[in-house]
Amino acid sequence: MRKVSILIPCYNEEENIPSLYEAVKQLMDSHTDYAWEVLMVNDGSKDRTMQLIRQLREDDQRICYVDLSRNFGKEAALLAGFDHVTGDCMVIVDADQQDPLDIIPTMLQYWEEGYDDIYAKRKSRGKESWLRKHLSLQFYSLLQKMSNIDIIPNVGDFRLLDRKCIDELCRMRETERYTKGLYCWIGFKKKEIIIDRASRKHGKSGWGYGKLFGLAINGITSFSTVPLRISTCIGLVISIYAFCHLAYFLIKTMIFGDDVQGFPTLVILILFLGGVQLLSLGIIGEYIGRIYNESKHRPVYIVQEYAGCGKSMSNPDQTTTAN
Repeated sequence: MRKVSILIPCYNEEENIPSLYEAVKQLMDSHTDYAWEVLMVNDGSKDRTMQLIRQLREDDQRICYVDLSRNFGKEAALLAGFDHVTGDCMVIVDADQQDPLDIIPTMLQYWEEGYDDIYAKRKSRGKESWLRKHLSLQFYSLLQKMSNIDIIPNVGDFRLLDRKCIDELCRMRETERYTKGLYCWIGFKKKEIIIDRASRKHGKSGWGYGKLFGLAINGITSFSTVPLRISTCIGLVISIYAFCHLAYFLIKTMIFGDDVQGFPTLVILILFLGGVQLLSLGIIGEYIGRIYNESKHRPVYIVQEYAGCGKSMSNPDQTTTAN
């Protein structure tokens, strides 16, 4: 009997945990031809999320958990899940219940047919503001144009991954992570399922515009050096323009003499060139900052407690307490 793992990263989801468990339990009980494992990764929640997960573990041994020592972010929580799941395949589900669990049997059917990565593409995104939807679609379009790999637009983390995909994702230990890009980078045989994503049932999303902007920067800098190339091209064009301007004023001064006219133009040029230089330094700084973070070789996450799953072999030096 093949084993299916369901990975659920959790952060302050105490209102969603009970109803989410009932939905997952119904799914597992109705498909007894598979062995099931539900791994919940508590990403440093400040509410009763971890307490509820422990209670579920006492009542149902199919529930496993990994409790991180603090809030490391969803990308790190996903890696912790990749490291600890033991199934032949894994389905990633958000704890906010926006992902339709009734699609999972279809995912399993495609998996049995030989597909390695069955991802859910959003036809609708639930209750989101127009600005957030628009910015998200524009980001995917921009990343698609700038990246040298095929980034699938409007696709989240809700997907089924075969064990070979999980193992490859575990090998990638970078600190500045953009997992949605890594799914595409590893390749393998993919299959698309169109879904209507529901609205969040309880609580408030922890992904504000600031965090989303940071994730977008991570995505661009992780999979593209185009910003650096753009900065180089802008610098080259401005240098050529400045040289031509210099030659023009030099010849003009030699023929007609010097005058004091053009002061506003001079100020505008100085401000413009200074702004471009600062922008270029900022772009370079983003890449240097990521190099600096990676050079420290710190673990992506630290586990303080886990139950129902083995210690991560991809990160054996982490501090853990098993139950």
